[in-house]
Amino acid sequence: MSPQKVVISDQLDRTLAEAIAECEHDKVFVLADETTAEFCLPVIEQFDSMAGAKRIVIEATDTHKNLASLSHVWQELSDGGATRHTLLINIGGGMVTDLGGFAASTFKRGINYINIPTTLLSMVDASVGGKTGINFLGLKNEIGVFNNAKSVILDTEFLKTLDTENMLSGYAEMLKHGLINDAKMLGELLSFDIEHPDLEQLKRMVAESVAVKQRIVTEDPTEKGIRKALNLGHTAGHAFESFALKHKPVLHGYAVAWGLIVELYLSAIKTGFPTDKMRQTVRFILDHYGKMNITCDDYPTLLELMTHDKKNIAGIINFTLLGGVGDILIDQTATKEEIYEAFDFYRES
Repeated sequence: MSPQKVVISDQLDRTLAEAIAECEHDKVFVLADETTAEFCLPVIEQFDSMAGAKRIVIEATDTHKNLASLSHVWQELSDGGATRHTLLINIGGGMVTDLGGFAASTFKRGINYINIPTTLLSMVDASVGGKTGINFLGLKNEIGVFNNAKSVILDTEFLKTLDTENMLSGYAEMLKHGLINDAKMLGELLSFDIEHPDLEQLKRMVAESVAVKQRIVTEDPTEKGIRKALNLGHTAGHAFESFALKHKPVLHGYAVAWGLIVELYLSAIKTGFPTDKMRQTVRFILDHYGKMNITCDDYPTLLELMTHDKKNIAGIINFTLLGGVGDILIDQTATKEEIYEAFDFYRES
């Protein structure tokens, strides 16, 4: 993949103008969902660099990260006269950057795109690293490609309008980055008041979190090896998320947080992760994210959903586990009995 430029911006007007100038283009389109079209799009549409940009708006929430929304974006690009030299700017949360990135990667066999994430989740996870895609047949991110945005522009000013639930959703990915990085970073994350955040401190923490992901993605852009570290919490987490889609959808970060409980327990019983660190992290998650109510009767469904995870090989469920904070162990397996035991721990915590 071509390299990705990630900019922590203090002056969005100037940063965006520079990013657009770095992309040769004949037209500019900007994609938002209904929420960011109301609250965030007006911020950038007033910039001189956005003069003449054509807006595309899709329905909000992850339930619309689907073929219908993707087809709508392709149609709008086509009707608007987009060519292989057109630039697409995605402004919004992970749903917008995922779907917009995939639309850009496939329209005319690929056009340039810029991501401006507006949620904490998209800043520290979805918009960085070149994963694009949509949900399909009730499965998360089942269809997609690896393709980097030309630039990702992070401006934490957007977080001032973000509600607590969406802040927590993004913070779960930061917890994951702390777990795979080092004890100092994890300690700060577990002691930070995310429900009443100091935005200046959070800005620095976001930069550190993104740096962890960038370092790993640069080393392994297409997830052949160490990039699987970023899947900590996601094998179980995506199963929770897909399970919830059939009942009451949950935010991605909440599902990841619950997945971390399951996978830290597996790490403790299988790879020696310290139980005190596990319980400290689990306590933080339970205090802030609560739990999704599941019963023993749901275990087979969750296990079946886990078999669809893209990390699996020949039907064997693959986990990323930890031997300790920062001690990453990819391509780990667990028996059905061990997975059910981890679900028991989740339910009884």
